[in-house]
Amino acid sequence: MKIIKESNISNIIIVSTIFIISSLMLFNGYFFITKQYEILDAHIEDTKKTFVENKRNLLKREVDAIIEFIQFKKSTFPISSRSEEKKLKEEVYAWIRHIRYGGQEHNYIFVYQVENIKGGEQFAKMLINPNRPDLEGQYISDSYTDENGKAFRKIFLQDIHEKGFSFVEYLYKKPESGEIRPKVSYFKLYKAWNLIIAAGVYTDDIDEEIALAKATFKQKMNLEITSAIIIFLLFALIANAFAVMLGKQIERFLNSYHAQVQQKTWELENLNKTLESRVSEEIKKSREHEQLLIQKAKFIALGEMISNIAHQWRQPLSQLSALLITLKLKYTMRTLDQQSMDTKCSEAETIVEYMSHTIDDFRNFFMPNKDQKAFSIKQSVEEVLRIIGKSITNQHITIEVNIEEDAFILGYKSEYEQVLLNLLSNAKDAIISSGNKKGKIIITLENHAKSTQLVVKDNGGGITIRPIEKIFEPYVSTKEQNEGTGIGLYMAKLIIEKSMKGRLEARNEKDGAVFIVEVEKGFKEALGGTPL
Repeated sequence: MKIIKESNISNIIIVSTIFIISSLMLFNGYFFITKQYEILDAHIEDTKKTFVENKRNLLKREVDAIIEFIQFKKSTFPISSRSEEKKLKEEVYAWIRHIRYGGQEHNYIFVYQVENIKGGEQFAKMLINPNRPDLEGQYISDSYTDENGKAFRKIFLQDIHEKGFSFVEYLYKKPESGEIRPKVSYFKLYKAWNLIIAAGVYTDDIDEEIALAKATFKQKMNLEITSAIIIFLLFALIANAFAVMLGKQIERFLNSYHAQVQQKTWELENLNKTLESRVSEEIKKSREHEQLLIQKAKFIALGEMISNIAHQWRQPLSQLSALLITLKLKYTMRTLDQQSMDTKCSEAETIVEYMSHTIDDFRNFFMPNKDQKAFSIKQSVEEVLRIIGKSITNQHITIEVNIEEDAFILGYKSEYEQVLLNLLSNAKDAIISSGNKKGKIIITLENHAKSTQLVVKDNGGGITIRPIEKIFEPYVSTKEQNEGTGIGLYMAKLIIEKSMKGRLEARNEKDGAVFIVEVEKGFKEALGGTPL
């Protein structure tokens, strides 16, 4: 059942538009909200890092300030006795005990009196700890761990031993609530009094900032979602109105188009009534034109054949004429004896037999084959050269044949030779047209594992038609209009590719054209059917 019809196309456009817009808006809304939460998470992470970094700076500043204060007190009040030093220490310790920083009562300073900087079970006494007064004056161990099993005293002792200070994060009891909360502390060694002065802050204060940031974000998101819904509804209203207008326009267009189709259908029906007669007439004209071209090609081929026969017979006729003149002269001079007569008659018979053999060569060449047979390429080349060779060499064109190893192919021998004859004739004409006084045609046989290639090269200047493959199209010729039909190479390609399942290609090289005739190897019948 067809869903889309001309009658409901407007409704389909409207519904599709609403569906697409709604899907896009929902997708964009989901993407927007997800992105905002990612931004919030990144902001919270940055806030935590900034918070901890600020707290670390605060701790370092407070501890450094205390050490600077102690050094100031020592330089201001010179100590001459142990009692004076003890009094100064008690004054400083009392001052440190009451120090609070960062606006928080639980931010205090604690101090260790170091006994062994390398650590141990009694590496120090707890000198000041407002959070744990029960530990003051007691020896403490570096093996003490927090709720997570972290030996934070070993960590800060190792850092102090290496660089004189340490930042350590661990869990510790918070003064107001007594709960175990995360804390970061800064420890620094004051060598003059063999003290480790430390300050710490609880980092759970950032949870309030994060909660505030989340509340602000939710408020912002609610506002953004409300705005997005309003924009969506407004956009959907505009889109629906546009879809209705577009649907009506399409409906009017379809009605108009339907009327035009009906008109064209009526015209097409009238045309179909007379089409058959028109096609028959055009086919008849085309066939007549093709017959004229084929007839012209036949006459040209016949003329070339007669020309080749004339070239082949010219020398034998000259020899026969000289022989007859010799006989006549001897007869006139009364020196013609039986032996001379027999010798000259034998020579005449040889010449006539050669001329008769030439006629047989031409007749066999133009006689079509009905069955495919395996034949020798070398023999075919020799037979073609017997027909056309004289007409080529008489134009002062050299023919070079390079066939080191013969090959046999399965196909129509006369058609294959017709292709070769056409290629050699075209090569001859190209060299003559180019005006090259040292014309040369090279015929090379290249054997491969499963195929054989017969390559015909000339130095006639090459093929000027572009693209070069166009020369294999019918009625395309490089010769003058009255010199060629343009179907020779077309027929040659058909013979090789259709009849013999091979390949005929052409390309230009340095001084001329190269034609490659590639055919699969057949069977060597002369050797009892041995495959090549």
